[in-house]
Formats: sequence, C-alpha cells, structure tokens
Amino acid sequence: MKKEIKKSEELISACGLYCGSCKAYQKEKCSGCAEKENATWCKIRICCKESGIKNCSECEKYENVMECSYFNTLFANLFAFVFRSDRTANIELLKKGTEIYIDFMSDNGLVSLKKGSKSIP
Repeated sequence: MKKEIKKSEELISACGLYCGSCKAYQKEKCSGCAEKENATWCKIRICCKESGIKNCSECEKYENVMECSYFNTLFANLFAFVFRSDRTANIELLKKGTEIYIDFMSDNGLVSLKKGSKSIP
C-alpha cells in the first residue's frame, strides 16, 4: 500500500523542492529542508531567512531566479542534469500559488519537476 504524502507548506524547501514527496522524509530519515537548522551550507536557505521570505518564489530581487548566484550554481546545475530536475519550473509553479504547488507535487509524488514536463498546471 502506497503511503499518503503529507501536504504542508512547511515541506517546501527554500529552493523549491517538495520534501513531502522525498523518500528520506517519508521514511523519517530526514526532517525536511525547512527543519534542518544545521544546513548552514545551504546559501539559498540562509538568503531566504535573512530576506524574511519562505522560498525563492517570494524573492523580489530577481525576476528570473536563474539570475541569482545562490540558485544558479555549478552544484545545482549538476544536480539538475543528473536528476533531470527543473527547480526553475518549481519556482514558477510556486508563484502560481502555494496550494496549487503542494497539491500538484504531492499528488504526483514529485520532489522536483522534471525537465521537459508538459503536464504542469
């Protein structure tokens, strides 16, 4: 039987990943990005906290999230290539509304949207 995915705004990471669909989170091996106070290496998380925003979709500094040097890094691009992840699309979906994002990601069991996805609301 498939475990039901928890739907919560607190499970949206600063960079737009949905921790509620993550296998590590579901197996209680991870508390989710928002809860990881020891994730001092995550520049995006630090930036969002210092800016008083929950995630990059709320950032008013950059119209295009890829202009941000914290978001658009070599590591992030490598992650995107290996996992076919499209975090920019995640941010764009978040801009349509948190509830729309949470429902879509949890209903489809996605941590991140995939490059070339055509069924995004």
